[in-house]
Amino acid sequence: MDNTAVESSKTAGKPIKCRAAVARKAGEPLVMEEVIVGPPKSGEVRIKIICTSLCYSDVTFLKLKDPPACFPRILGHEAVGLYRMYRLQIEEEQLVLKFPFKVSPWMHDGSSRFTDLNGETLYHFLFVSSFAEYTVVHVANLTKVDPTIPPDRACLLSCGASTGVGAAWKTANVEEGSTVAIFGLGSIGLAVAEGARLCGAAKIIGVDVNPEKLEISKAFGVTDFVDSSACGEKRVSQIINEMTGGGADCCFECVGKASLVEEAFACCRKGWGKTVVLGVDRPGAQLTFSSFEVLHLGKTIMGSLFGGLKPKSDIPILIKRYLDKELELDKFVTHEVSFQDINKAFDLLVEGKCLRCVIWMDK
Repeated sequence: MDNTAVESSKTAGKPIKCRAAVARKAGEPLVMEEVIVGPPKSGEVRIKIICTSLCYSDVTFLKLKDPPACFPRILGHEAVGLYRMYRLQIEEEQLVLKFPFKVSPWMHDGSSRFTDLNGETLYHFLFVSSFAEYTVVHVANLTKVDPTIPPDRACLLSCGASTGVGAAWKTANVEEGSTVAIFGLGSIGLAVAEGARLCGAAKIIGVDVNPEKLEISKAFGVTDFVDSSACGEKRVSQIINEMTGGGADCCFECVGKASLVEEAFACCRKGWGKTVVLGVDRPGAQLTFSSFEVLHLGKTIMGSLFGGLKPKSDIPILIKRYLDKELELDKFVTHEVSFQDINKAFDLLVEGKCLRCVIWMDK
C-alpha cells in the first residue's frame, strides 16, 4: 500500500525515531526500545508499518546461536505498510537477478538503516525488518497491493500463505483430480493444502505428529489424515503408498527435516511424482538418496522458495482470488495482539496455539 502523506517534508531524507522490538540475545524475549531509522538510499523507501504477522522463521532465527544468527537484530518479514509514492520501473526478472534472496543482516548495499540510541548498529532481517514502526525496504522487496484488501489479510501474503499456495500452484503445478501428501500441518503445510484445494486435487493427505491437526486441517481442504506418531512399525511413506495405490502425485515437506524429505520422496509416485521441499532445516543438513531411485524411478525433487512466485505479478492474482472469495485467508489468522505484546505472539506460536498472529502497530 502507498500513501503520499506518510512522511512530511520535515522528515523526508532525514533520520527518524520510532519504537522497535529488538532481538538482543538468542532465545530471549524481544526488547521494546526507541531506535533510529535512517533515510532511504537510491532504490529504497521508508515504510510505516500498519501490521505484521509472525512467521515461524522469525522464531527460528531468534533461537539460533550460530551463524546465520546475528544480534542485535530487528526481525519480522510479513507486513503491510504505507510509503511515500516512489517512481521506479524495473522488470521483475531484473530485480531477481540483481537482488537475489539471501539471509543477510544488511540491506542490499551491505549497510544498515537501523541504530539504537547509543549508535550501535541493529541488523536487518530478510531485507524487511517489520518489527518496527518504521523500516527501510528496497523496491525489489516491495509489492504494491490493492488497498481494498484488509491489511491483516494482505500481510499473510508476504511469506507463509503465498509460499504454501504458490508451492502447489506454481512449483508443483498440482493437477485437477491428483493426489497430494503434505508432511507437516503448520501454517505452511495448511497453505499448501489450500493451494492444492484451489488447483482441484482430489485427495489431500495431511501428515502430522499432532492428532489435533485432523479437525483443523479439514477447513483447509485436507481429506485424509495420517498421525505419524501412531504408525507403529510402519513408515509413513509405506502407509501413504498403501493409501494411494503406489504413491502421491505430489508430496510436500513443510517441517524442515531431512528424514521427512526422504519419506516424502519415498511415497511420491514412480514415473512422474514430485517432491517439493519447503521446510527450512538446520544449517548443514544433508539429504541421502539412492541414485537408482532418482534415475530409474523418474521422480523429481525440487525446492520451492516463496512458492516459486513472482511477487509483483503473482501476489496481485492471489489478492484478487481472496477478494473474489476463492482463496480463504481469514482462517489463517487465529490471534491478534498489539505491538507492545509482541512477545505474547511468540509464546502462542511456540506453544502451538496459533497459526498466524497479526501484530498491530497502533492498537
